[in-house]
Amino acid sequence: MSDSQFTIAIDGPAAAGKGTISKAVAARFGFAHLDTGLLYRAVGRRTLQGLEPIAAAHALTAEELEQGDLRTAEIAQAASKVAVIPEVRAALVDFQRAFARRSGGAVLDGRDIGTVICPEAEVKLFVTASPEVRAERRFLELIAKGNDISREQVLSDVKERDARDTERSTAPMKPAEDAVLLDTSDLSVEAALEKAIKVIEAKKPARS
Repeated sequence: MSDSQFTIAIDGPAAAGKGTISKAVAARFGFAHLDTGLLYRAVGRRTLQGLEPIAAAHALTAEELEQGDLRTAEIAQAASKVAVIPEVRAALVDFQRAFARRSGGAVLDGRDIGTVICPEAEVKLFVTASPEVRAERRFLELIAKGNDISREQVLSDVKERDARDTERSTAPMKPAEDAVLLDTSDLSVEAALEKAIKVIEAKKPARS
């Protein structure tokens, strides 16, 4: 196995830092990156516009992932709701798996990459942090973008989303059995990234 097909699966709850780590890891190793949550956000966005969730998932295009309004709290909640629908998840599986095995290596982050989408991934990380830490991070992010929302509401949203993601019948969010757990509650971005890179470098094949 060479770098031409090397998959890194990074899972975890909202605002744990997996997106930041995934982008940095992809840049470090020259791999392609896919935030799979954007797939569900794009579908959620379509449903807010009145489209039926399963139809929205089947009609999804790569261009829709580039739209700048996918990070709102409203769309995040819509994404979490459509993500519990088995037919929606099934419609998006092939897109994710094809991306994962593309030539040149790939980093995918989401909720079920290591358990469902890419169980054969060469590296699996589960990035997490306490609900309170994650809520504070998300609150500051939303406030910086001009959203009018309270800390209490953000914490409530985080806990509600965690419950929905972990308790759904199809592809619940949980660490893969062979995933390395990375708790970022008390880590800086730099420290968390350093730990992730060490795990990946230990798994990468030596260059010939």
